[in-house]
Formats: sequence, structure tokens, C-alpha cells
Amino acid sequence: MRGGSAGAFHRAVRTEHANSAEPAIVRLSAPGLLAARRELADLVCDAVEGGSSIGFLAPPDRTGITAWWEGLAPDVAAGGTAVWAARGGDGRIVGTVQLRRGGMPNGRHRAEIAKLIVRRDARGRGLGRALLATAEREAAASGVSLLVLDTQTGSPAERLYRSAGWTEAGTIPDYAADTEGVLRPTTLFHKRTGPRGGTG
Repeated sequence: MRGGSAGAFHRAVRTEHANSAEPAIVRLSAPGLLAARRELADLVCDAVEGGSSIGFLAPPDRTGITAWWEGLAPDVAAGGTAVWAARGGDGRIVGTVQLRRGGMPNGRHRAEIAKLIVRRDARGRGLGRALLATAEREAAASGVSLLVLDTQTGSPAERLYRSAGWTEAGTIPDYAADTEGVLRPTTLFHKRTGPRGGTG
């Protein structure tokens, strides 16, 4: 099992909004992830079709993306990765985010925010910020003191991270291809969630 605080990191979390019309953010267990893998693949496909650089190229390969979600299940079960899904009032998944723990002994104090995705028709309502805050809060509760992430330079996600208090660490040119296969720069960010400490 990865991480020194895996017990706390693996507990179930559910965030309900006061307004039932707003999405409910739920942490997925490994079985829950597998049950939702096709919906999550639909979410990724929607983002890729909209031009979001999240690791996949256009046109999106739905079968391959579904298999990618399936491949996360063992690490979710082991506590190395946490996945949250936001369900709208109609029950469909409209957003997701991941928190990935450092795997080596000297990196147990840090984690990576990854695959923060919101459906195009659910954007502009604060859901991305709510998902990010959920992952940050659970990271701090599980003993993670440092968070890192990367995002395509100039993207709407970059503006979100800056406004949420993340600090730019630098930009790497030609780091990853966009959905059309063109190499683009990526900006690295970090955020401290607790006091500086050791790696135990």
C-alpha cells in the first residue's frame, strides 16, 4: 500500500451541496469506479472533443479511455489514488478529479492533482473549483502537506489554479501534445496544504 497515511486517505467521502440541484461530489471506491467507467469515459470524450488537453488525442478512443479507467481500479483499491465524481441532478456524471499519492518513501508527504474534468455543459458554475477544493481538503486530512499539478499553459484550468491560490513553479516547452497532436507548453504548480514536515 502506498503512502504513510493510507488508512485516512482511503476513507469514503461524500460532499453534499445545500441545493439539491447542484452536483453531489462522491468519492469512488474501486468497485464504484468500475461501475462508472463508461460514464467517466463519456466525460473524458466530451472534454477531448472540446479541446481540453488531458492526455488523450482527438478523435477520442472511447474503448481505450474506458480501459484506462479500468486500469486505475487496483491503485484506487490500494489507496494510492483517490477519484471523485460529481453527479448532477439528473444522475449523470458531470465532473471528476483525482489525487495521486507519491509512491516512493521520500515522497509520502506529497500528492498530485490530476484529471480535473468538468463537462462542457456544466462549466461556469463553480464545479471545477468545488472538485479541486474537495481533493485539497482530503489531501490535508490524510497528512499530505504538498500538492503538485501540471496543466497546459494558457488554458482555462491554469486560470482556475492561479485563482485558487496555487503557485507557479515554471513552464516546460513542448511538454505534451494538445488534442490535435500539436506540442504545447505546460505550466507546473504547487500548493502547500500543511506545515513543512518530514517524510514519515
